[in-house]
Order: sequence, then structure tokens, then C-alpha cells
Amino acid sequence: MKFKGWDKTTIITDDGTCREGIAPLIVSASRATDIPAFHSSWLMERIRRGYVRWTNPFNQVPQYVSFVQTRVFVFWSKNPAPLLHRLAELDERGLNYYFQFTVNDYEAEALEPHVPALNKRIATFRELAARIGRERVIWRFDPLILAKDLTVDRLVEKVKRVGDQLADATGKLVISFADVREYAKVRHQLARGNVSWRDFTAAEIEDLAARIAELSQQWGLPVATCAEALDLGRYGITPNRCIDDELMIRLFAHDRALMEFLFTGPQRTGQKALFPSPPTAGTIAKPAGRLHQLKDPGQRQACGCIVSKDIGQYNTCGHLCRYCYANTSAAVVKKNLENLDVRGDCITGPGNHEKT
Repeated sequence: MKFKGWDKTTIITDDGTCREGIAPLIVSASRATDIPAFHSSWLMERIRRGYVRWTNPFNQVPQYVSFVQTRVFVFWSKNPAPLLHRLAELDERGLNYYFQFTVNDYEAEALEPHVPALNKRIATFRELAARIGRERVIWRFDPLILAKDLTVDRLVEKVKRVGDQLADATGKLVISFADVREYAKVRHQLARGNVSWRDFTAAEIEDLAARIAELSQQWGLPVATCAEALDLGRYGITPNRCIDDELMIRLFAHDRALMEFLFTGPQRTGQKALFPSPPTAGTIAKPAGRLHQLKDPGQRQACGCIVSKDIGQYNTCGHLCRYCYANTSAAVVKKNLENLDVRGDCITGPGNHEKT
């Protein structure tokens, strides 16, 4: 049985209007923008109010997303520092969460012009891991990209430099290889930044994978690839699930509603619950054969993620990374950031600028 969409619900909006919406159990925050870095105040306000309005970037049709059934937030960030002091509220609300935390080392190349200094990002990473546990903070070196003076040797040096400082504070390293040719927006961004990129050859991918695998052995840290069709299993590098049901089962086995969804899909009226009482951590054996197919149909074929609802919007991330597919231009991002409204039900919209 394939996943057929989240349960429908009725949402009472801030102005008192009734809207039909969806009620996802898993929320991605977000592939489209860095919500922890730039929109954490907005997010917490929306959690308190119980819903968000998401606008489809392709047809501009709004969708209302209720948090009434939400059990997990998966955060994607290069700087979650503004969210750290708000985690206690998430804990108090009984919400589960973990982080996909990208820590690259592209300072010399200015590929990530507005992220904090590397030493500050490493300090934030370690602080977060100490607070919530290393398995809930996934380190991403993403993407790996070749450019002038940015060779395979140089990339290995960079991965090692960061990994030597983070390997004991994370449960996994996730890598990907930049797919510049596939995204016109990325090519334009790199051209604007005068970045002379080039594709990886097959031999370079093999070389880089083998050397990162050696580092992983030294660190005792598993390595996985994000949305890559290549088979690097001979190096011990496996395909990743960033929205990861197996990780959720390990981390959040106490959450009955989440476990029922992961094993059987959304519970319908009259359907017998899989767990008559909440399971305890370490007691769940995965059944032979998944009863419910949870692969996210909205992602690329090589993506292993299970279904989630992403609530981010393009053109709202102020990091302005040169290789980013989610921003059209710095001017568009600047305008959107100037019009942020922490009280609005959508990230994009008129209002006051959120200071982070």
C-alpha cells in the first residue's frame, strides 16, 4: 500500500476563517530555507498557533498545514544557534526532533558568504550534541564541489579538518556531490560569484569516496550519501535517509502515534492499533516487510527519505551560498527578508523583519 497523503483537517486561521488543511506527523524544516537560522521566532509562533500556510512555489497555490498531529520536526541548518534557547519549549510540548546540520569548510573559497565562522559553527554543533545527544545531530559535508584550487586533495583536507573536531559529537556523516549541471539556478549563482566549478570525473568520485571512507574508519563514524545514484557500498558508504524512519524508531520508540505511523501508516477509523500501549526504547523489532510504503514521492528517485511535509519557502535564506538551488538572487532574498513577519502564517509576507 502506497502512502496516499496526510490526513485532512479543518484549520481555524488567525483571522477566524475555516480552511481545509493537512495534518502531517513529520515536518521538514526545511530543505527550502534555513528555518533555525532565519525563522526560528516565526516557527515557534506558528507552533503555538497550531498551523502554517505554505505556498507552492510552482503554482502559488497555498496549502494549510496543521501541527495537531505532528510528532517529529526534522531541522536542516547551517546555523541552528538562534533555535537553541527555544528547544526547551519543544521539549515541553512533547515534540520529537533531530537536526541535519551542515558544516562545510568553504571559507577560503567564499562559497558560503554569510554563514558564521567555522569555529563558531563547530562550537554550536558540539553544544547542540551535548544537549540533545550525538545521534540527533547528523553532520553533513554537503555538497562536495570542485572549483579553482578546490581539488579532491583539498576537499579531503577540509573534511578531515572538520571531522577531527566533530566525529565524537555526531552519529553519522552525510555527503553529496554537487549536481551543478542539473540546476540552471545553481549555474547562474556560481557564475555570479565567479566560481569556476567543474564536474567530478568517475575516477575522482571513487578516489574521494575511498579517502573519506578511510577517515570514517579512523573516526569510527558511518558515512552515507544523500540522493546519489552511485553505488559506493564497496567503501562502506551507504545511501542515506535524511528523513529517516529507522533513526526515528531508535530515538523516539516511546512515541506511540509515531510508531504506529512508521509501521502501518496513518491510523484510520476502526483500524486496530499496532501498539496497544506505548513501546519502550530498544524493544521494537522491525517487522519483516514494511506494511506501509513511506518513500517520499515528491523527492528524486535516488532520495531515500520517507514522507514529510516541508514548510519552508524558497528565496528566504540569508546565507546566500553560491551553489544554492533555493535562491533566485540576493536581491530577491533581501526583499523577502526585509518583509518577514514573525506573526504571519507564512514565511513570506509583509511585516516586520525578524532579527536573529
